[in-house]
Amino acid sequence: MGDALISQIFEQFTVVTSQKIGKEYRLVFGVEKEIENISQKLRLVQGFIEDAERRQVSDPTVKFWLESLKDVAYDVDDVICEWNTATRKMKMKRNEDKTVQKKVCCSFLPFSCFDCSRVVHRHDIALTIQNINKRLDAIVLKRNAFSLVRIDVGGQETRVSSRLLSSSSIEVPDVFGRGEDKSTLLSKLCSETSTQAVRETLQIISIVGLGGMGKTTLAKLIFNCKEVTTHFTELIWVCVSDPYDDVRVAKAIVESVEKSAPDVAELETALQLVKNCLDGKKFLLVLDDVGQVNRRSWEQLECNLKIGAPGSRVLVTTRTENVARMMNSSYIHPLGQLSDQDCWTLFSRIAFSEKTEKEKEELEGVGRGISRKCKGLPLSAYTIGGLMRSKSTLADWRDVLKSEFWELKGAEDLSPPLMLSYYDLSSKLRQCFIYCAKFPKYYYIEADNLIKLWMAQGYLTGANMEATGRSYLDELIMRCFFQNLEKDKESGIVTRFKMHDIVHDFAQYFTKNECVIVKPEIQEQVHSASPNIRHKTLIRGDDTPFPESFENSEKLHTFWVQSFYDSPPIVSQVDAVSAALFHHMKYLKALDLSHNRLRVLPDEVEKVINLRYLNLSFNPLEKLPESVCDLYNLQTLKLVACNHLTELPQGIGKLENLRHLEIDKTDNLSVLPGGISRLSALRTLSKFVIRGGGGDANVAACKIEDLRNLNCLQGRLDLEGLGNVANASEAKMAELYKKEYLVMLSMNFKPLVQTDQIMCVAEALQPHTNLVRLEMKSYGGRRFPNWIVSLRHLKKLLILECQSCDQLPALGELPLLEKLHLESIHSLKCIDHQFLNSNSRFGEEKIAFPNLKKLEIAKMRNLEEWNMSSTGCEGDGSNLKIMPVLRHLKLSECDKLETLPEALLQSTTPVRRLSIKNCGILQQKYRRGGDERIKISHIRKVKLS
Repeated sequence: MGDALISQIFEQFTVVTSQKIGKEYRLVFGVEKEIENISQKLRLVQGFIEDAERRQVSDPTVKFWLESLKDVAYDVDDVICEWNTATRKMKMKRNEDKTVQKKVCCSFLPFSCFDCSRVVHRHDIALTIQNINKRLDAIVLKRNAFSLVRIDVGGQETRVSSRLLSSSSIEVPDVFGRGEDKSTLLSKLCSETSTQAVRETLQIISIVGLGGMGKTTLAKLIFNCKEVTTHFTELIWVCVSDPYDDVRVAKAIVESVEKSAPDVAELETALQLVKNCLDGKKFLLVLDDVGQVNRRSWEQLECNLKIGAPGSRVLVTTRTENVARMMNSSYIHPLGQLSDQDCWTLFSRIAFSEKTEKEKEELEGVGRGISRKCKGLPLSAYTIGGLMRSKSTLADWRDVLKSEFWELKGAEDLSPPLMLSYYDLSSKLRQCFIYCAKFPKYYYIEADNLIKLWMAQGYLTGANMEATGRSYLDELIMRCFFQNLEKDKESGIVTRFKMHDIVHDFAQYFTKNECVIVKPEIQEQVHSASPNIRHKTLIRGDDTPFPESFENSEKLHTFWVQSFYDSPPIVSQVDAVSAALFHHMKYLKALDLSHNRLRVLPDEVEKVINLRYLNLSFNPLEKLPESVCDLYNLQTLKLVACNHLTELPQGIGKLENLRHLEIDKTDNLSVLPGGISRLSALRTLSKFVIRGGGGDANVAACKIEDLRNLNCLQGRLDLEGLGNVANASEAKMAELYKKEYLVMLSMNFKPLVQTDQIMCVAEALQPHTNLVRLEMKSYGGRRFPNWIVSLRHLKKLLILECQSCDQLPALGELPLLEKLHLESIHSLKCIDHQFLNSNSRFGEEKIAFPNLKKLEIAKMRNLEEWNMSSTGCEGDGSNLKIMPVLRHLKLSECDKLETLPEALLQSTTPVRRLSIKNCGILQQKYRRGGDERIKISHIRKVKLS
């Protein structure tokens, strides 16, 4: 990380020194020379950091030297942030007040842009720079004592494996070589013993093995297999943190069964809830990764688990056999190393995933040698396989085989495969990876959120930082640093993931004095942490109040207060929060107070002037203070599920660097301030509300034309209140056709307007053809806009509650459409050939809905006829194919519909699922024994209800 940090600081420092320092500090004697000295020293040590990074593992003194250097670099970064923030702030003031602008221009040299009362004195900054210079002197001198050598990393800093980005993750079977282990454990879990006394006793089965041996993977495989899902009526998975928290484990069991978290803090109450929800049920409870556990705590829980039905089981995974015995395990299953062949199978599946047969033959000999060095550890094989996947030459493979990291001594907790993979990363990727140490173990990391946090820390640069961040994340996933990947079903993009606990420990090794996670049971860490900590995560327990003071937090760059449903609210402690948090953490770049039941955000938030990321989601905030708009550096503002929020600050237009405004699930937010039109850097705007007349005259509300300049919007946009748009001229000013990065669009035309004018408005709202998903709701026009059939990239279309439309457009012409949902189009009586691709010419084969896989028609009360015969199409229509890949057809509440199209019921069609619900006539015809039942007999799954 050190090299990336120095590079980042040096780049910013160069800009500052060349553009501003000469003017602003000319009157402070010697400062220009001090600045030049810092630049030279940073340039001098930069080339030796790579050697120091590698030697820190075996030499503690080098590690201390590197940490000292990084601490100085952080302080330089803080100075630069102060400078840039002050400059930006004064620029904003000039733009707001012409009079102030004239005064500032007249006194530019004496006072510069550092207002003494609002930012910091020039002299104080100068003293800070002098102090940094002295510390750098000592660091440079110590470098000579270590005999560090210069290592040229070449173009590594910007390298991302281009040949592999097309598939950043690969599908690997859950386990290799564990078939016998699986069979044994299944027999213990699912067998019914013959002795009544034994059968009625709760049995605990334990899997014991070293970290990285695959205990959790094997347990998951068993948990999800068919034998288990059919044998037990209740399946419960609890990840047990270390140390064991008896209240949280009990509540996690209840939440898994009841599907909601209980609001309790007392152990006795939680245990009673466990007893109630498991009473008489045959359950399998998996307690994953149990560390040290108090005997009495376990016996209390075990006693309440015995209320389950006979045959209930508890499956424990642990690294320690003593824990398994203390938990009264009836069977302990030791999980040993993989055989050489199984280890090779796992390694080669990953390492050779995108290599040719010729490459495999050339590399197999060396590859088997690397595989043997994994010593049968699945995690090692998985990790080193990810590394070798990125290497294609025999020389590269031999370098890995002969690496000194395999023989590393004195660092028992550091896995050689992880070391090799880590040091093969560019320094920027290392920086991004070890930042993940700030997340608690076993935590699901949201991919988009992590990228925004990287962005806030300054790890990502360029105009499209989000794309750079995604490429970095893809590279880390490809290298197998993350697991438990979850993907978006439609796009296949990774949305969230976990770090293995050993990988997490590995990341924490490199951030020991930079990152701290404070757990509820050891809150004294708040006071004992190093004063140089830059990233702090405070986990609040069930009865843990919000701290009133934050010692050693002055240099924090990230602060996250992770709370749970039952953590006490911060409501009564706002003054403490204001004093302790906002006044002392002036270098803070990322602040996450989500899920803290915070009702008021103090005005003093403006003190955290360097803030770039602010997450207030899932709080009952009623409003935000106007002072939020003075956070000039803010890039991300998250207000998801702030359901009490009714408006945003009027001055939000001042946040010119804001790129992400997340306001999903804010149903009461019925108006947006007009200043949003000035946020031309916005990439994310969850919804855009157009308010009608009758509102507060003092509130400058958004109009549809305020979308004109927001052409960087990406992802999804929900347009609400389109019924308030007066005419097509207004609608056209939004210039939706220029929003080429929007892929999902929801258009809600409430309040419902049933006039010809609304059809003109809809036509003027034509989006860019890159749209992938479209939802139209409460549209009052009689005809749909013509542009719908021009959306050539559309994959999903939902048309809801469009009550006046009596004819569907030719949606069959959409070449990529996969899912179509039609609902509550009450004026529609007939679906006919115009719904298809009607432009087939004589002798030319055409396909209507060539990629449609799922079609759902719901609540069409007046739909009487559905005729998709090609008769009437242009030409003879004889070569028209209709929905050739349709798999699922679903109809509900279509009372008057008498029959389904013959074209969809032929035995040659691919329909595999047919669902008909509350369609009286259809259900009579297609029920067992019905007149038309034979027509659907070939469909594999039919559901009539």
